[in-house]
Amino acid sequence: MIPEKVVARIAVRAAQEALATHSDASASHAKLAAPHASVTVGGGTARLGLTLELPYPIDLATASRQVQRYVSERVAQLTGMRVTEVTLAIDRLVPAGGLGLEHRRVQ
Repeated sequence: MIPEKVVARIAVRAAQEALATHSDASASHAKLAAPHASVTVGGGTARLGLTLELPYPIDLATASRQVQRYVSERVAQLTGMRVTEVTLAIDRLVPAGGLGLEHRRVQ
């Protein structure tokens, strides 16, 4: 059996890959903190919980589905475990650099 700590590291790396691969160019300019993962393994299966930041603006529903799908597939591929659940918690939205959002006023 693969330790939960190892599966968590794989999940974090997969989430970072998913954000880099599936987000638009604004994601590469945003200063996103590293995701955090919690994992429960047993019986050849893994349940994953990820807390992460996303760049703003972004389509939350689409980005969430893409991250969930990618992390699930990547963890299964690298560990041989069946991933039964990937739960996401969005910690915060980070304005992409260069957009000047910090200087805009709400009207």
